[in-house]
Amino acid sequence: MNIRFRKLGAVAFLKRYSLIIATVFFASASQAQPILSGEDGYRLWLKYDLISDAELRSNYVKAIGSWRVDGNSITSDRIRSELDYALPSLLGEKVREQHLNNLTANKGDSTHVPTLIIGTPSSSKTIATAIRSAKLTRQLKAVGDEGYLIKTVQLKNGRQLLVAANTDVGALYGSFHLLRLVQTHSSIVDLDIQQQPALDIRILNHWDNPDRHVERGYAGQSIWDWHKLPDYQYQRYYDYARANASIGINGTVLNNVNANPIMLTPEYLAKVASLADIFRPYGIKVYLSIKFSSPQLLGGLETSDPLNKNVQKWWDEKVKEIYTTIPDFGGFLVKANSEGQPGPGDFGRTHAEGANMLADALAPYKGVVMWRAFVYANEKNEERSKQAYSEFKPLDGKFRDNVLVQVKNGPIDFQPREPFSPLFGATPKTPLMMEFQITQEYLGFSTHLAYLGPLYEEVLRSDTYAKGEGSSVAKVIDGSLFNNSISGMAGVANIGSDRNWTGHIILQANWYVFGRLSWDHSLSSQHIAEEWVRMTLSTDSLVVEKVTAMMMASREQVVNYMTPLGLHHLMDTGHHYGPGPWVDNLGRADWTPVYYHRADANGIGFDRSPTGVDAVSQYHAPLKERFSKPETTPENLLLWFHHLAWDYTMQSGHSLWDELVRHYYKGAEDVAAMQEQWLNLEGKIDPLQFNQVKMALEIQVKEANWWRDASVLYFQTFSKRPIPTGLTPPSGTLDEFKTRKFPYAPGSG
Repeated sequence: MNIRFRKLGAVAFLKRYSLIIATVFFASASQAQPILSGEDGYRLWLKYDLISDAELRSNYVKAIGSWRVDGNSITSDRIRSELDYALPSLLGEKVREQHLNNLTANKGDSTHVPTLIIGTPSSSKTIATAIRSAKLTRQLKAVGDEGYLIKTVQLKNGRQLLVAANTDVGALYGSFHLLRLVQTHSSIVDLDIQQQPALDIRILNHWDNPDRHVERGYAGQSIWDWHKLPDYQYQRYYDYARANASIGINGTVLNNVNANPIMLTPEYLAKVASLADIFRPYGIKVYLSIKFSSPQLLGGLETSDPLNKNVQKWWDEKVKEIYTTIPDFGGFLVKANSEGQPGPGDFGRTHAEGANMLADALAPYKGVVMWRAFVYANEKNEERSKQAYSEFKPLDGKFRDNVLVQVKNGPIDFQPREPFSPLFGATPKTPLMMEFQITQEYLGFSTHLAYLGPLYEEVLRSDTYAKGEGSSVAKVIDGSLFNNSISGMAGVANIGSDRNWTGHIILQANWYVFGRLSWDHSLSSQHIAEEWVRMTLSTDSLVVEKVTAMMMASREQVVNYMTPLGLHHLMDTGHHYGPGPWVDNLGRADWTPVYYHRADANGIGFDRSPTGVDAVSQYHAPLKERFSKPETTPENLLLWFHHLAWDYTMQSGHSLWDELVRHYYKGAEDVAAMQEQWLNLEGKIDPLQFNQVKMALEIQVKEANWWRDASVLYFQTFSKRPIPTGLTPPSGTLDEFKTRKFPYAPGSG
């Protein structure tokens, strides 16, 4: 295969040689002809389409002129290839000719300096000289191994634009930052940018199985074809790495947390190594989820007790084998003693003892353990939302230095809205790592438009009050609040084998916003949404304004038509698709919706106040006092913390019943309005992109109405109250809704 093709990515190759992607999408049954060309979403936010504004394009050409990437590493080569493709694509053939002419005319002339120079002081004499002369040595040192400077400086040869870093990977990140400025039509005059990541580990968790089924995945099969690896390496693997590097993601867990031990066998480690070789030049390390009982399942041992010497030896030898195969392996992700997975508790040991055994094996190689705090069990006789705190709070300070406890953003399970987990701020001696879900397990799958940037931002900016006001969740996970030495954020990936990667064009933005916030959590989700729209859909100001507004409102719309006012876990059984608030017959109570909403003739909601299960006591003051009383609890979490009468008076003056119903109706109405807004953009967005979203919105409108009608009819059996005046009664019957079955819904077990 052509080497340049492998470096640039499949779409770059196709675009350069003017081939047409014959991808067919039908907008509706009435459309007579298929759409045979256009943007189908494969290129994500790295489209690099020609800037149509000639004056703006000319200004960029003048500012950039020609470019040079100094360095002989594979990463330097990747930067060079990216720029050699991206800049001419964005700025036209004139800049390519200008660049090539400058290089040819000055070949062998060491005094010639291009306008744009990328490199490190160790790889580039020009960068080293410029850093000294511009007195930037201290700034460059401060950005660390992954940060960078983008500076306009005055040198003897004139004004130069530098992308300078301490490592080639830092230079890669800086190059993507500069390209993002051009893609979003931002000024690159007199740049003075100093960037470094807020978090050490910025990682995707793939819940992918060796058979290519993706648990809670809604965008096709796993992108990892384990059967064909290591010999067959899809171009998609390279483009995956480019996309992640462009937003600062530096790690990937390749397999499901419900791990198959086969991943630790020599055959599969060779497959993992082939992916690691592809990702390494892009600054991405590979990690594996492990099954805690692997010493028994693979090693033939009689036990997997973490304090057993033979078990410890087995892990030591397995880790040595891994690092012999993959020298920069990142470490392990562990789900233990949760939902039937084995763990140290099976042998009377603590989570700390289990994690530390693995951490000791990884420590000589600088590997880390990410130990999930998602644990709950019936036999503990404690309300589910409290169990992670109760389990891990007493272990604070007992974990090794290379262990992070990975905590879901909320205390239950990736609901459309939850309060932040009380563990954040509860373990000052133990680094906590955020776990967000990018795939929409509980938010309508990949056919519902739900931009999750506002959800992430809401959680990260929540104040834990662990050290007084200003102790945000973001400060907990970046290590600054308690001076932790290691930090991280994980996102459960929404990536699959669909051509557009995520099953819905706009849901690419959830992958994008996760990466951008893991690099810089001070960014606003709206700013990031605008970036993504400009880079992926259109730079037309009307499109940017309208689509950004749709995205920013979308998550709240989903909350309204699914789980308003703090309701949660109302989804149907197993696949979590569609409403099922009536489900009450599962193997354990805390898997059933009725356990959480507790609707009865007297009211609705879960009492977690001091008069109930007292989950509020796990929060720091003043939150525990604020959440203890209905009148001081935020209304969007009201039924999370309180069981209230149907006639309870809300802030609007409406009764709780009327307010609940109005939220359900508003959610469905807003989705219908969003559909109309999208239809008004026809002709301003590429037809393939437009029609994909159009079809998904048709599904979302139907399913929002389904959620509204089924939920309202069900809760009405308890409230015995009429639908508020002015609202059309639900269509269909509750019995009909209860009989709907979806045995093959994507994401099922």
